Order: sequence, then C-alpha cells, then structure tokens
Amino acid sequence: MAHPMTMKNGQPFDRASLESLMKRRLFYTPSFDIYGGVSGLYDYGPPGCALTTNIVDIWRKHFVLKENMLEVDCTILTPYEVLKTSGHVDKFADWMCKDPKTGEIFRADHLVEEVLESRLKGNKEARGQKAEEEKEDPKKKKKKVKSIAIVKLDDAVVQEYEEILAKIDNYNGEELGLLMKKYDIKNPATSGELLPPVSFNLMFQTSIGPSSNLPGYLRPETAQGQFLNFQKLLEFNQQSMPFASASIGKSFRNEISPRSGLLRVREFLMAEIEHFVDPEGGKKHPRFDEVKDVELELLNREVQLAGKTQVETTKIGKAVETSLVDNETLGYFLARIQLFLERIGVDKSKIRFRQHMANEMAHYATDCWDAELLTSYGWIECVGCADRSAYDLSVHMKKTGAPLVVREPRKVPLQIEEWQVDIEKKKFGPKFKKDGKTVEAAIEALSQELREKLSLDLEKEGKITIDVPGVGDGKVEVPNDLITIEKRTRVENVREYTPNVIEPSFGIGRIVYALCEHNYWTRAEDEARGVLSFPPTVAPTKVLIVPLSSHSDFKPFVRTLSDKLQDIGVSSRVDDSGASIGKRYSRNDELGTPLGITIDFQSVKDNTFTLRDRDTTRQVRASVDEICKAISNLVNGTEQWADVAARLPAFEGQEVD
Repeated sequence: MAHPMTMKNGQPFDRASLESLMKRRLFYTPSFDIYGGVSGLYDYGPPGCALTTNIVDIWRKHFVLKENMLEVDCTILTPYEVLKTSGHVDKFADWMCKDPKTGEIFRADHLVEEVLESRLKGNKEARGQKAEEEKEDPKKKKKKVKSIAIVKLDDAVVQEYEEILAKIDNYNGEELGLLMKKYDIKNPATSGELLPPVSFNLMFQTSIGPSSNLPGYLRPETAQGQFLNFQKLLEFNQQSMPFASASIGKSFRNEISPRSGLLRVREFLMAEIEHFVDPEGGKKHPRFDEVKDVELELLNREVQLAGKTQVETTKIGKAVETSLVDNETLGYFLARIQLFLERIGVDKSKIRFRQHMANEMAHYATDCWDAELLTSYGWIECVGCADRSAYDLSVHMKKTGAPLVVREPRKVPLQIEEWQVDIEKKKFGPKFKKDGKTVEAAIEALSQELREKLSLDLEKEGKITIDVPGVGDGKVEVPNDLITIEKRTRVENVREYTPNVIEPSFGIGRIVYALCEHNYWTRAEDEARGVLSFPPTVAPTKVLIVPLSSHSDFKPFVRTLSDKLQDIGVSSRVDDSGASIGKRYSRNDELGTPLGITIDFQSVKDNTFTLRDRDTTRQVRASVDEICKAISNLVNGTEQWADVAARLPAFEGQEVD
C-alpha cells in the first residue's frame, strides 16, 4: 500500500522512479533474473555493495568500537536441537491464508492491512471527488455520486478500520480470520474466497552431513550463536560484567509472500548486539547520562490498543523515569539507535519507536521497541530493540547442563538460613535399589516450604511420605533412619546468576532502502534525473574526477588525483566520456556521489582544480592539497560543504549539458 510522501525539496515522492534508478544503476537487481527470478531474493551491484559496506563500517564504529563490544562470526547452519530449545521450531511463525482455487498464498495480517488501507484511500478519494463535483457542477451531482458510492464508508466504519490498523500486529490467527470474515476480505485479484489463516514456520530446513540424519536450519537470526558462546566470551572478558557481543551476517526467513522489494526478502544482512546485564539493580547503564536528553518519537502499546497512532516526543531520560521504557539499558540503546540512524543520513522526521503489544511480542521478549522508518510502503520496522530477559541462556543451560551463568565474589558474604536434607547413603541404596536415584532426585527437588513441613512429620511420625512419579503408586515412604531434615545457616561467598540480555537487532537491507527513499529527489530543471543525497560518509563513491576533455594534457592530473585520494582512503571514479560536464555530473548524482573534481586547462597552468558539491551544484577552486584536505574533512564528517565554501574561493563554472 503506497503512502503519500514528499521529497526533501517538497515535490511528491515517486517510488517507481527511485526503484527504476536503483535497478538501472545496479544498486540491486532480482537474483537469477535471466531465469525469471525468485520472489524475495536480490543481488546487490557495485553501488549497493559499497553503500551497505559503508553503513556497516559506521555501525561498527558507532557500536562495536564505542562500546568495546566483542564481535563474533558464527555459523549460518544451525542444528535442529538448538532452534528447538530456543523456541524457534515451535513459535517462529506467521499466519498465512490460501486461495484454494488459484493456489495463491497471502500473509494474513498484511492482506487485512492492505485491503483496509485501500478501502480507506478509496473512501477519501470518493469524498474528495464528491466535494469537487458539488462545488463545480451541482446538476451532475446525483449521477457522479452514484458512481463513487461503492467505496464510500460511514464514519463509524472508517474509525473501525483505523483502530484495526493501529493494532494490526497484535492479532493472532483466529482473530485475523474473524476480521477477514467480518469485513469480507478476499483475494484482491480474483475476489475468490480464502481459507482461514494457518501458522507457517519461517525457517528454511536443511540437513547436515551426507546421511541426512542431522536435521538443521538456516539461522533466522545471528543471536543464538552469541548465546551459545556466552561462557567463552565472559572468560575472554576476564569475567567482567556487563559486556556486549556483536555479530554481522546473513540470516534467512522463508517469507510467505514477499512483495515489497528490498523491504521483505528471504535472505538478508543483520547486525545484532547482545548486551549481557546483571538483572539486579534495575538494569542500570553507566553511560545513560550521556543520552538522557535525546528526544525520541514514542508510540506506546496503550495508544495502539486504543486504536490510535499518535506519537509522543519524549526525552529518553523521562521515558525511563516514568517506566514507559522499562530500564536504563534498554533506553540507552534506543537513544543510540536514533543517533546512528541520523548519522548515516536517515531523515529524523521519519523515525519513530513503536512498542510491541502483547500478542506480537516474540516468545523470548519481555519488552520490545521497534525503530520504524517512514517509507512509501508505510512505517517499516528496521531495528528491533528487545529485552530478552534471561530466556535464551536459561533454556540452553537447562537443555545442555552448560554453566551459562556469571559467578562473582560477594563483597559481603551472604548468610542464608535454610532447611537442609542429609541422606544416609549406605542404607538408602539397598532400601530403594534401582529407584534410588529417582527417589533421591525427588528429595533434592523439595521446596523449602515442603522441607519445613516434612521435618515436623519426621519428628512426629518417624517417617515422611513424598510424591515420586513412576515409582510404585507414586508415593514413597522414607523412614527417619535414612534421612535428616534440619534448619542450618549457610554462608554464600559467591553469587551466581543468569544475565539478562538487551538486544538491538538491525535489518541492514531495510535501512539501505529507507535511506535511499529519504535521500532521493529531483531537480526542478531536470525532473527526469534523480539525485541521491547520501552523506559523504556513506556514499558509495565519494568523488567523481572529470577531465574537461580527453586531451592528453589532462591524463597525468587524473592519475595524480586518483593516487592522492587513494592515499587518504577516499573512493573515486573517473568519467572521461565524451558527454558534457553537466551530463557526467548528473549521471553520478544518481549514484549519490557527493563531490566532483573538474580538471580543465587552468589546472594544467597552475595546478588548481574545481570541487563541486552535489546538492547545491556550487563549486570552489583551490590547489590539489586544499582540495584533498576539504574532501577528507567532508568524508570524515568534520566539515560540511558550507564550511568548505566559506574558506575556499568560489568558482562560477561551466556546468552545462
């Protein structure tokens, strides 16, 4: 469903033009195109690869380096047992519905959303058309209103639709089926009836090894490898808490009906952080004060459940203080996510943080906020930030027995009064024979409350009776010559706990696409050619070198400039084609190249060059060293074009077609 958007110069946004540009200039292309392609799979071309690499590089600097994170690269192939234990085999699913006649399959929540939004749009257009007709020609009113009455909705129905859309992510399969029935939602293409929604697991299944007896999956997230390596990472970090691991790599989800270009794909690049934190003390963060005044647009779950989508601009410090955001560490990462998105060039006015409602929360999460970016497809989740509590470490520890815990000396020893059980092992074995271990395990598992009660039974009756499923009739008597239950004081010098985890998870491909939409525009004088205004730090190519002509005098200068830019780590391209200077710059504006150097006959005389800014098309002229210094500062983000234009002489050039 298209959402009306405007470009940075106020013109209406044209998604078709941008996507045409991105395919034509090879930012991306459908995979296996000459074989007809496969839905939801795309290849990135040179500018797409460079843009992605630059974003990931800034991500590493912003998070991994800034926070001293421990980066790991874990395997994509994952055994069945791991994902069964983590809950993904049973719960990592979406709801799909099928057209029994055509065989077409839809993702249920997306279908409901698409149909209701389409009806709302039609209703809005119909009302607008009616108003225009009444204003322009009252005589034609009856005839034309009749033609548009089909899409006209009552105000009450409009409100119902808007409330459903506000909480669309909170419906389960049964509820989606009821909505489809109530609002007569069918196959949009054929109007055919659809079967009720059924659960579909999103993981790609495979087998590991030639005998196929070790089932596995392609990982749906990079997180599990980080959890399984927790004990080794803790040891690498010298047992110091808190700490964070990070991973960048491909993940795979077998999307039901990928239809939104790069936004919904089956293979994608993720950058995930697992921040391990002590659950005691409110999950404080030592650097929270640095970000407490960062303002975020927050859409909380109560507002959504009320059928509304109004955001509230809130400083993250206030949001944590009022418990809107659960804890400091979660809040810290929400603020850092916002700062990262702004740093790479995402439009700040098109960022919001939406809190998950109960039904849409992942099985492992206790709280979760999505950083959503506004695109022509609507608000799209690009970063999830979840409090996974101790879920993952706990389930893997329970399954394997591995000590995925933190053990640290207590500053003050802890004295604990508790009921302790002693078993007379020499007599216990002969008494219960083969059931001995089962009975012993049942005794060890007794709660403190039950131990206290049984101690009285032991003193009064000389025996206790406990429940032991699978042994005899399920009840076992233990006489007082085999067992002692006493209250004693135990001193605990070491604290053992399972850390909680705060997880920011970035969908890099979605961020790339949203960034392109936010930075795409066309010049008033040349609407046929687009401009991608990427910040120099993330632009695929930083500099275009443009010799005025193919004259041999210019060739040494091309080589010198290329070498100097390489020496300072700046990527450049040379365009010495026969096209005019204006056309050559225009072609590279489409690629988002922020800077251009022109070599002309004055360069031959005095070794000066012009430097052009992509967005303003203004130029300055200076020596090669001054030009390279300006480029380096612009690419590193230490200067803006206005700073360069203020200190270097302006040049009125000949940028003509």
